[in-house]
Formats: sequence, C-alpha cells, structure tokens
Amino acid sequence: MLSESTSALAELLELTARMLHSRGYAADLFPAQWAALRYFSRAPIGLRTASELARFQGLANGPVSRTVRTLVQKGLLAKTAEQPKGRAELLELTDAGRAMLEQDPTQAVEAVINELGASERECFARSLELILGRLSEMRHANPS
Repeated sequence: MLSESTSALAELLELTARMLHSRGYAADLFPAQWAALRYFSRAPIGLRTASELARFQGLANGPVSRTVRTLVQKGLLAKTAEQPKGRAELLELTDAGRAMLEQDPTQAVEAVINELGASERECFARSLELILGRLSEMRHANPS
C-alpha cells in the first residue's frame, strides 16, 4: 500500500537514492565516476570540462578534478584533439569509456522508469525537478 504522508514519501525517496547509490559501485567504478562518464557522454562539446562538470553537479572543483583525473588514468576519458585557448581542457569519452557506459548500472533504473506511463513519467519528472530545485535553493541560501 502506498503511503502519501510526507515523511513516508521522504523515506521512499531516501531508500531509492541509497539503492541507486549502491548500484553505482560497479565495474570497478565509483558512483561519482559513473556520473562523470554520463555527463561527458551527453554534454555539448564546449561544456566537456572538469569545471563544467563541477558546476553541473554543484560540487567543488577539487574532488571533481580528481574524479576526472582517475577516469583519464583508467583510459575512459581523454583530452580532445582540438583544445581551446585558456586553462580548461576539453575532454571526451574514449572507446573504452563508451564501452563502459554499456554497463552503466542506471540502465536498470531507466528500464523501470520506462515501464511508467507517459503521464506518470511526466509527473515523476516534474516532482523530481521541483524537489531538486528546492533543495538546491536551500543549500545556496544556508551553506553549511
């Protein structure tokens, strides 16, 4: 039975997030590394930098740079052949990185979401965007 109390919904969201996070420890990668691979596979070429990834995720540059450096060392990311002037290095997935994404643990989540009807997916998307947006606003208003 579905419970619609706010505390029950918050608990369901937390359990889902924990399950998603634990799935992220797959194929010798950590969740942050999977997130970075997904970002570099989808971002427009001009935004494929460590700094833009950090901005997209709302994280500090240091940890994100370490994640990117590790993915380069693993041969999953590489600098693009053409580099712009300035400090930011454009990155791209290697063939090994694209092959790794075929094992992306979020594919199971995508399959479950795909089972939802169009109106359910739309409602789900709006709800998640609202929650994420409000939590982001709260974090920026009250940085800890």
